[in-house]
Amino acid sequence: MNTNYLILALCIIVMLSYLYNIISRKTRIPSVLWLLGTGILVNYFDGEGLASPGVIDKAVQVLGTVGLIVIILEAALDLHVEKGKIILITRAFVSALVILVLSSFAIAYIISGWLGDDFMNCLVYATPLSIVSSAIVIPSVGMLTESTKEFIIYEAAFSDILGILYFNYLIGAEEFTIGNGAIYLGQMLISILVSIGVAILLIFLLSKISQQIKFFLIFAVLVALYAFGKIIHLPSLLIILFFGLIINNRHLLNVLPYTNKVIPNGRRFKHLEEQTKVITLETSFIVRTFFFILFGYSIDLQKMVQTEVLAVGTFIVLTLLVVRLIFLKYINPKESPLPELFLMPRGLITILLFYNIPDEYRLADFNNGILFFVIMVTSFMMMIGLFSASKDVVADVESSKSIH
Repeated sequence: MNTNYLILALCIIVMLSYLYNIISRKTRIPSVLWLLGTGILVNYFDGEGLASPGVIDKAVQVLGTVGLIVIILEAALDLHVEKGKIILITRAFVSALVILVLSSFAIAYIISGWLGDDFMNCLVYATPLSIVSSAIVIPSVGMLTESTKEFIIYEAAFSDILGILYFNYLIGAEEFTIGNGAIYLGQMLISILVSIGVAILLIFLLSKISQQIKFFLIFAVLVALYAFGKIIHLPSLLIILFFGLIINNRHLLNVLPYTNKVIPNGRRFKHLEEQTKVITLETSFIVRTFFFILFGYSIDLQKMVQTEVLAVGTFIVLTLLVVRLIFLKYINPKESPLPELFLMPRGLITILLFYNIPDEYRLADFNNGILFFVIMVTSFMMMIGLFSASKDVVADVESSKSIH
């Protein structure tokens, strides 16, 4: 393809994605569906073959890796910890953890019964399907009440973080035992302490830089830390997690001695916080745009309508719904589970973890069309959940916006 045409195409994609965000706010149809649909249409009308499947898969993996870093950072920057929200945060954390574990085991039993494969391998496949995508749900809940919106944001952020840690444990443990779990928790605690130290050091260094050009320096440092951590087999995502948490919750450092001297809580720190949030938001937008366009381009529609995909995919989605419904009714028996019940889209993190399943855990007979099916259906379900929000809820949000 001519270079000028390629540049033009990339710019049009970015502008379309921005337009989809505007349309999404007006129609409550998730922007991810527009992006996937665009990718599918490009593939359908592409007679020349813009890129080989291998190139597309590699591009999706690279974008997914950067997206993983952005997801964790974005999730951490959405977690504002304060005393008045402890109950809400605890409730969201427990909800994310319980639903993640129960859903993964239930789906693993479905896959194991369907394929007859080893349960542990099936559990590895089930885990990505059990993670709520914060990259999709968080930008879509702006019209909900403040309490519902906060719960969904915290739950989705925790689902991403816990899901990644859970997945890494499953593929790293030789056997699924209590002993291995205890060792992993011990390693996790050590990693948390190291990560907090590195995150504080990183914030200290960045807060001392006086130059204006820091946007991509911050992101380059985070990507380098992630890559270095992967090379030496450390959970480097924890460093990114605590970096974001500390940036967004500077007051938590006040319990440590000499913190105010090391990292002054002044204009420079506030500027660093604003820069980090801006670069995360902008990078997330670009990564999400091209990731879902390419993913939509790679979808084989013929697989989507196979009887096996429809049957197993529907069973998995129903299982996710039932587990979520039972837990939501348990923690709030007197309240309607809507719209929270349907706000459980699968997306970027699910796809990325699927690409990162080690060869020794691969299921030869697993139909990847199921992955496409679950992502599409849960995105449509989120759209239904947003439509189910009553007019009173929307009116309340609009009135609160007009007051502010």
